[in-house]
Amino acid sequence: MAFVGIGSRRRHQLGSKKKPKCQWYDLFKNRNNKDEVMNVKDLTVFVGVLHLMPSFAQPADPVGTIEIRAKTENLTGIASTGSEGVVSGLRIAALPILRPGEIMEMVPGLIVTQHAGDGKANQYFLRGFNLDHGTDFSTFVNGVPANMPTHAHGQGYTDLNFLIPELVDQISYRKGTYSAMDGDFSAAGSARVEYLKKMDGHLAEVTVGANGYKRWLLAGSPKRSEGQWLYGLEVFKNDGPWVVPENYQKLNGVLSYTEGTRLNGYSVTGMFYKSSWVSTDQIPLRAVNQGLMDRFGSTDPTTGGETHRYSLSSQWAQTGKDRQSKANFWALDSALDLWSNFEYCMGSMATHGSCAMGDQFKQAEKRQAFGFGLSQARFSQLDVFNTSYETAFSFGLDGRADHISPVGLYLTTQRRIHETVREDQVRQSSISFWAQNETRWTPSFRSIVGARADAYQFHVQSNVAANSGKSSDQKVSPKVSLIYGPVGKTEFYANYGAGFHSNDARGTTITVDPVDRTTPVSKVDPLVKAIGSELGLRTEILQGWQSNLAIWKLKMASELLFIGDAGTTEPSSPSKRYGIEWNNFYAINSNLSLDLDLAWAHSRFVHEDNKQTFIPGAVNSTANIGLTFNNLGPWFGSVRLRYFGPRPLTEDGSIKSDASSLANLRVGYKINNHTKLAVDIYNLQNKKANDIEYAYSSQLASEAGPVFDRHFHPTEPRSMRVTLTHRFN
Repeated sequence: MAFVGIGSRRRHQLGSKKKPKCQWYDLFKNRNNKDEVMNVKDLTVFVGVLHLMPSFAQPADPVGTIEIRAKTENLTGIASTGSEGVVSGLRIAALPILRPGEIMEMVPGLIVTQHAGDGKANQYFLRGFNLDHGTDFSTFVNGVPANMPTHAHGQGYTDLNFLIPELVDQISYRKGTYSAMDGDFSAAGSARVEYLKKMDGHLAEVTVGANGYKRWLLAGSPKRSEGQWLYGLEVFKNDGPWVVPENYQKLNGVLSYTEGTRLNGYSVTGMFYKSSWVSTDQIPLRAVNQGLMDRFGSTDPTTGGETHRYSLSSQWAQTGKDRQSKANFWALDSALDLWSNFEYCMGSMATHGSCAMGDQFKQAEKRQAFGFGLSQARFSQLDVFNTSYETAFSFGLDGRADHISPVGLYLTTQRRIHETVREDQVRQSSISFWAQNETRWTPSFRSIVGARADAYQFHVQSNVAANSGKSSDQKVSPKVSLIYGPVGKTEFYANYGAGFHSNDARGTTITVDPVDRTTPVSKVDPLVKAIGSELGLRTEILQGWQSNLAIWKLKMASELLFIGDAGTTEPSSPSKRYGIEWNNFYAINSNLSLDLDLAWAHSRFVHEDNKQTFIPGAVNSTANIGLTFNNLGPWFGSVRLRYFGPRPLTEDGSIKSDASSLANLRVGYKINNHTKLAVDIYNLQNKKANDIEYAYSSQLASEAGPVFDRHFHPTEPRSMRVTLTHRFN
């Protein structure tokens, strides 16, 4: 059975020769005390300062952090849409986080769950998408793309288990298809995670918790006269609440060296991550109802995985009076061995008449990849009919090459291979050129017009000769944004753009079913087009209360995806989605803040006869609310409530998942200026909820035939972790 998902930059504020109505103007009066228009060169420097503020504003014991956070995350006059934003490291530091990938839930409307062992990539939901493990949401960490094309388990597979939350400086995010800088996997949105360049001294942290949870972290920045070093080393083990202990172990580290700043300087970063785990996959509801297994039980105690990720990257930037240049280069080595069993006995019963072999299968790959990004922004004057307008022209070149050898699907029993379904060697490469122009036509109106051109090549060598071959595809994606404001403290946005996601390379050359090797199978288009539009606003309703509203629409030409679990491709109809998002952050006072994110979406397949059906797994409503307090004497903390709305599990909508509401709590105490103690409680109300649900047929060993049923992966019960943190020079 297959489970395939259906599925910040800082903008320069440009000024005309009239005095712009903008909150920045008073900061840029000339040195002769004469009122002078803010020019693009000044803006470059100012935006750079904003970009660096989260790093410089994160002391060991934060004071006034809520005001700092409110200022650094306010993008009025900078943003190009009502749905883009920045999450500072200060907000992330306050979170009670069950899994590292959950820091991405600070992207408004994004839900992060898990349907198997915690060493596997999370499952993501956003804007009416079941994003599976990352398709249609592109993610970068220190400039390195996290999405894996032509992956053994799922297209765009995004494993963020290597993240160290304490080292995250900020997350900048964008929704939709409106930026020329966003390419593959970004139809729903994109996020860029940046690590700190340095820390104040060193950090030692120990966490212990229920179910054998242990975590050790050592991080810091050695003092140097020139340059900045940052290191982090994490050792982790956890068994979880499962009947079959998860035995999740990982070793994780980062080392970086930086000279200068993000605007003028360079950095080199190395990361390594290695882990192994035993997985409790989703289980059939009937087995629990009939008392055949515990809610946290397993149908196959030998499923699980092993993975590693090693990367080396560099980032360089230079800013002059009228231009800014950037470059980044990266190389990656990764591997995954993943054993799963979603149907239990259905296949083996049909082929062997017994469940002795079982339905376990292995998805495996070994990958080497490298890529680069080059860009330049030029700031100048555009003269039209004797009137000058300040303008910025940006352009860039991105490239990526992946060599996956092998990428395979195998039938296994207790992790031993007994049949190869398919095994391939894949080379794929892409080159992309993008350009955009931003011009301020009046003090209150600016436009951004751009386009992106992407070209892809695929070369597949399969153990089934008929499925070998080459393919290629190209896409040109126009973009346009119109921004009006700030008018008072409000800014309005209208956005339109085309985007795409790539399909698995194996699906672009396939001709026969790799199981029987005779049944004809249709090839898929390498690149699938998406067209999006959005209306939005950004405002400060009250002093310290920032609010964003976005009404959006997205059409996908087809959601054709490679089915990694079956080794075949499965075409689906075109789709359409629309929805609304409302995001709020309120710095109530210097010690207390409230954030509230609400999202609703309507998602449907649109068939040739114009008939519409539900998209399985497409979430229609989410909410995330958090209350954070600090500096209440020695006390600090945060409480968060996440609502994950119901999803249709079948195309006719007759079966829907349950909704869930989960609360997490962090309470901490500062023992002294260097040491603090924090207690995190997850699933505070001990809700019996599910992380994920599916509806499909499976067969247990005691059953005479397949049974169509709900299958679920339970939310972990209430648990507690205690963390002791000490900072030293």
